[in-house]
Order: sequence, then structure tokens, then C-alpha cells
Amino acid sequence: MNAARKKAAESMEKTDLVIEVVDARLPQASANPMIDQLRLFRQRPCLKILNKSDLADPVATKAWLDFYNSQKNVHAVALSCKKPSDVLKVPGFAMKLAPHRGTALKPLRMMIMGIPNVGKSTLMNALLKKRVAAVGDEPAVTKTQQRLYLGNNMVLIDTPGMLWPKIAHPSDGLMLAASHAIGINAVIEEEVATFLADQLLIQYAPLLAARYAMNTDGVDGVSVIEGVAKKRGLRLKGGEVDLEKAAHILLQDYRTGALGRISLETPKSRAALLASYQPLPSLGEAPEVEEDGEIEETPRY
Repeated sequence: MNAARKKAAESMEKTDLVIEVVDARLPQASANPMIDQLRLFRQRPCLKILNKSDLADPVATKAWLDFYNSQKNVHAVALSCKKPSDVLKVPGFAMKLAPHRGTALKPLRMMIMGIPNVGKSTLMNALLKKRVAAVGDEPAVTKTQQRLYLGNNMVLIDTPGMLWPKIAHPSDGLMLAASHAIGINAVIEEEVATFLADQLLIQYAPLLAARYAMNTDGVDGVSVIEGVAKKRGLRLKGGEVDLEKAAHILLQDYRTGALGRISLETPKSRAALLASYQPLPSLGEAPEVEEDGEIEETPRY
């Protein structure tokens, strides 16, 4: 990741525009803060693509578009990189952010960035109308930078998916794992599925009830997974329910959209998370205290 970050910083110096791809179901949790740091340092505009919008709650997506489009030098759009009609709009969006480029002498140089498994490679292949980047339902398929010519005086630079060294909020890590931005070897699926089920019970209980024909009143995430196992007849030797398989089914149903259109965060829920966040002091370091005696908080992504 450090090597990828260094290479990205070098390439951005010769880039006109950053295309950042995020997961529409968790736009801020799937946004690498290092990307913002790099592009703001170079003062590069950003086309923020909320990919997989066909899997996200449209009401939440609308709120996110309003949130991002209120920011300076940012234009946000919601689309699915698997739909050619959606992808065809991307060059036009890019030109509006860098109208001084796009000529034979000054081609528009666009850098595609994002965390693993958000759809960067799918976008690249759709833009170029051929397979130039490996695609797979696994994080970190792209390993190296690629420089490709789109035509119409446009150049694309694809970059490996970059996660940041420290995820400040545990819920972000769980959302990323639920959405498959973090590989299965780095997580325990039952824990991730329990977190997901708890979130779904709060906002999307009717979808759970419809998908698994279960009563969601007064239950918790663990009970949901147990219910999935019973409904699907998932049993271990001895008759106990197979929670591991049930957890995997719940995660797959969320990832593929079989459960319905779901968003795991909204601008409002994100603001509440940041307002409640209090970083732990470093070893041997006391938290800063303001004059009124309150602990000073430093919300961050």
C-alpha cells in the first residue's frame, strides 16, 4: 500500500482529473482519505462515481449526491459500471470538470482511484470497450498502474485499489468487509454477518422478513443468522445449525442485491458517527482538555 500511494502521488502530478470510484451503499466508508489528501494537495478536481447504485437505497443515494455536489471541485454521479449506457456518460462528466483539456495538444489525463473491489476495473473495461483490466469479485485484483488511451484526446491511468493503514471507526471496517472490499481471509464472516444483520434490523427489517420468511420483531443479528440457517436447512453433524454457511448466505444476498436495495450509511448517520467519535490517546499521552473541562474531540474519517 505504501508503494502504491507513493506511485499514485507521483502520477497525480501529471494528471488533470481524479475519478474516484466508491461503493454507493457506503460512499464515505469506502472512500480512502488518502485520495482526498493527494488530490487536494495537487488541487485536482474530482469526479466521484457512486458505483453499484443499482444495489443501493435510492433515497440514501440522493442524499449522498447532494452532500458531495455541495463540495468545491467535486461532481458526484450515481451509476452502475456494469451498464454501458451509464458508463458512456463518464467522459462528458469529466470534460465539464476540466474544459481546458481534451485537445490533441493537451489530452485530458484522468486517474481512476478507489479502494479494492469497488468497480474500477469494470469501469476501465467499459470505457475502453475491451478487457484491459482484470475483473473479479475479490479485492485487490489490479496490482499495477496502467496508462491507456481512451480516444477523443483522453488518457486513463488505472491504479491498484488502496486501503489506508488505519481504519478509525470499527463500523467502517465491518461495512467494508460486508461489501467485500476486505478479503475473506482477513475477517470472520460470522462477525461481519452479525453486524450486517443488526444494521438491517434497524433500517431494512421488512427486507429480511420477505427474503427469509422470518419474524424480525424483538430479534438481534445472531438470531437472524440462526433463522437463515433454519429456513435453509443448514445443519452440522449432530443437528446444530450451521452458522458459518448461514452467515455466508446473508452476506452474499446483500452483496448481490438479492435482499433488495440497501445502503449502510447516509450523510446523517455519518455525521452522527463523527460527532460521537473520540480517538484513544496514544500510549503515555493524555487526551487534550479544553478550558471548560470537556475532552476535545477530533472527528476524522
